[in-house]
Amino acid sequence: MQNLMPEPPATLLPAHDEAAAALAAAEQAGDEAAFAAVAARYPTNSAAWAALAARAFGAGQVIPAYAYARTGYHRGLDQLRRSGWKGHGPVPWSHKPNRGFLRCLYVLSRAADEIGEADEAARCAQFLRDCDPAAADALASN
Repeated sequence: MQNLMPEPPATLLPAHDEAAAALAAAEQAGDEAAFAAVAARYPTNSAAWAALAARAFGAGQVIPAYAYARTGYHRGLDQLRRSGWKGHGPVPWSHKPNRGFLRCLYVLSRAADEIGEADEAARCAQFLRDCDPAAADALASN
């Protein structure tokens, strides 16, 4: 059966050049304090939280990863809603400012799975795929 309702337009989060530059500098520094400083300075920027979450998860620190990812996920939802998102519709991976939110969603799914929150892990994984299957594929391949 074909869905005759049009899909909502893609939601494109606004770029935040200062936060992106600070995050690039933190990546150059490569230490936890630099990433934490970016999140503290730009707390609404999901990319900073995603970086902290991914680093913590990679270091086996599942609870901090979960907390960072959940924070970035909720801050991203706020930004999506301010950008016109109505709770569904594409959030394309190809638009770089969307990637912080999508990365948070990915790490949140993985961290939830690690702590035994299977329902949340499945919901987040499906939400990521619903936002953009390319995001799910790109993040799973890293």
